[in-house]
Amino acid sequence: MKTLMKRLRAFALSGIIGVGLLGSFPALAAKTTLTVGAAATDVGTLDPHYATSTSDRTLVAWIYGALVRFAPGSTDPSTIEPDLAESWQVSNDKLIWTFKLRTGVQWQAGYGEVTADDVVYSLEKSRDPKRSAFSADFAAINKVEALGPHTVRITLSRRVPNLLGLVTNYAGGFIICKKAYEERKDRFGRAPVGFGPFQTQSIVAGQAVTLIANDKYFRGVPKIKTINYRFMSNNAARDLAFAAGELDASAGLANKSWLQRTTSIPGAVVDVFYPAELTLLHINITKPPFNDIRVREALAYAISTQKIAEYRGERFTRAPKSVIPSNNLGYTDNAGVFPYDPAKAKALLAQAGYAKGLTFTMLSSQLPEYETTAQLLQGQLEESGINVQLQPVEHTSWHQMIRKDLSPVVIYGAARFPVADIFLTQFYHSSSIVGTPGAVTNFSHCNVADKQIDEARTEADPAKQVALWQEAQRLIIQNVCAIPLTETSQVWVHNKKLNWGFDLKGSMSLGPLVTEQTSFSD
Repeated sequence: MKTLMKRLRAFALSGIIGVGLLGSFPALAAKTTLTVGAAATDVGTLDPHYATSTSDRTLVAWIYGALVRFAPGSTDPSTIEPDLAESWQVSNDKLIWTFKLRTGVQWQAGYGEVTADDVVYSLEKSRDPKRSAFSADFAAINKVEALGPHTVRITLSRRVPNLLGLVTNYAGGFIICKKAYEERKDRFGRAPVGFGPFQTQSIVAGQAVTLIANDKYFRGVPKIKTINYRFMSNNAARDLAFAAGELDASAGLANKSWLQRTTSIPGAVVDVFYPAELTLLHINITKPPFNDIRVREALAYAISTQKIAEYRGERFTRAPKSVIPSNNLGYTDNAGVFPYDPAKAKALLAQAGYAKGLTFTMLSSQLPEYETTAQLLQGQLEESGINVQLQPVEHTSWHQMIRKDLSPVVIYGAARFPVADIFLTQFYHSSSIVGTPGAVTNFSHCNVADKQIDEARTEADPAKQVALWQEAQRLIIQNVCAIPLTETSQVWVHNKKLNWGFDLKGSMSLGPLVTEQTSFSD
């Protein structure tokens, strides 16, 4: 007993001494390593002109910059501001755009100054279908020229709804290093070089990407020094890791049970932000049995989008009213979406020769959001005699397979620059049909609204332009090229000690931006 008391007194004394000495030590340094949980199994590519998956888009936005950018935390085109370009001028006919570049902006990895030649090379690559997944967006560009080391001129063959939207920090607008791309070639997708706030240090396949601060970033040295971007496609594992403090931020799930669990975690802050991704069921109208419009109509009548939205949770999901996102210029909520009517669905199937029911196979992404939607859809269609056999595929492989036209029906969620022309062109114009030279994401082989989409691009009267876009939406729904399923905002969670550095209302990269201002509080 005496020995125990001596030990306790010694322990107490050491504690007192320790406390007394604390004042002589400097304050603990602020945390500078950010650990993020991604709902993915691996990197697809960090070549920004091929980065189409949500996870890849989030990463490339931290690595690259563009001529202009959305203000951090926003998806509103009115907030577009200078990035590499410090200023620009446009001709009266809106066909010639001249951009003055900042001087002294440095590439990562010691590749020197960013110049007009890099911009020309990047935009030429973006509009080349052999080197870009977004070439259709740049079809109106006739010529890109360097007028000097820091001046770029873009000449259009026709007016476009928003040229700045094409050259912003999104999709094909990102600028890459010409020298690095030519040197690294096929390796560039996993060894990228940009001029953004963070650069790639390492990639461990299937495990993580490590990024480090770009100390030469022209806006200032980032406060975060290291980002560990961990691949955690399993929802439960990702949630447990966040709850245990192993993750500072994580991709969330757009469903009520996840929200309830997550908001009960001490210090958890849920981020719900734009753009809302519009998820549609794209139907290949050229393949039997879907080349029969009665079958397509039966699918439309058999789906209750309201029930899907209620299941997911009204904080972030709503039933869509058209085949383009509701935040798009040119959107209409009077596009003629089919009402839920299982009896009508069964009658149409019978008329088409499927009185005993219809069975088909659909490739299904294993990404949690897609997987849940596919299962909900499967259950609803079964009530109308439609049996969907789901074939689960890892998300990155799924992206590759659906672009090879390997599934007659495709569930696909997307958000694009918020002007109707972009979404309509990529998903419903015949120039974007998968498997063709200009292929983008027209999985339905739709061509019923080409005339309206084309005419709207060059229409000078804003009211007439919007009317054409709205007519296109009605035609696409009338012909059941696609069935709107959900419109869902982006959902993430972060620890309250993490400060993004801006008010997160939106992010075109589909994940929060990490900028030079992102930091941790004590």
